[in-house]
Amino acid sequence: MTPAPFDLTGQTALITGGGTGLGLGMSRCLVAAGAKVVLVGRRREPLEQACAELGGAAHALVGDVTSLDEVPALVERAEELAGPLSVLVNNAGVHLKKPAVETTDPEFEAVLRAHLFGAFALTREVGRRMVERGSGSVLFTASMAALMGMPLVVAYSAAKSAYVGVIHSLAAEWGPHGVRVNGIAPGWIHSAMLEQALSGDEARRSKIMSRIPMGGFGEPDDIGWAAVYLASPAAKYVNGVILPVDGGAAESF
Repeated sequence: MTPAPFDLTGQTALITGGGTGLGLGMSRCLVAAGAKVVLVGRRREPLEQACAELGGAAHALVGDVTSLDEVPALVERAEELAGPLSVLVNNAGVHLKKPAVETTDPEFEAVLRAHLFGAFALTREVGRRMVERGSGSVLFTASMAALMGMPLVVAYSAAKSAYVGVIHSLAAEWGPHGVRVNGIAPGWIHSAMLEQALSGDEARRSKIMSRIPMGGFGEPDDIGWAAVYLASPAAKYVNGVILPVDGGAAESF
């Protein structure tokens, strides 16, 4: 019988930064589609709170992907908790808003390490297993900053733009082995971080709204359902794409 196109029953996903924000939105939707999820993050409390919300299909795993030497052991623990990983979501990262001329070398390096080095180390380890099994789906949370010029975020833009190259290269290298590699580029999505950034700055909020053709911010589940699609049988011939989920903002600049 042909599987339901968006059904993830029997799939196991590892999601970095999966306990809050966009990561939690993706975790919620993947579980709703039938997957088991392993939520990875540095703080136990948010992970356990997320697992309490998501139910028995969710597992918490404390770990830091920037500790590169520890990544193989982290993947091993994840598979001990929930079984072989068939989906990987690289979502963890940090943000730095600062003029380029004031961004120091250590700050630039820290952002790249959090996004790029950690995600690659994890993808290499999980991807090795997926290639051996002949199937899998790897997702990267990219950004509008990888698709257009945005001021004051040069380190973040560099890291997210690097994702695009990694996605294209791995899609070409691993596609013949049944492993698909894609990215999601979120726009402005409702979150505590966004509200904090816009609090008391109605001029900036209005400017952002004017750039979104659909006239409002997205929700974490909008990113989550995009992740479900890209991980599901419905996207079995989708490989190497960056999917904007931004209400059309990237097309309006």
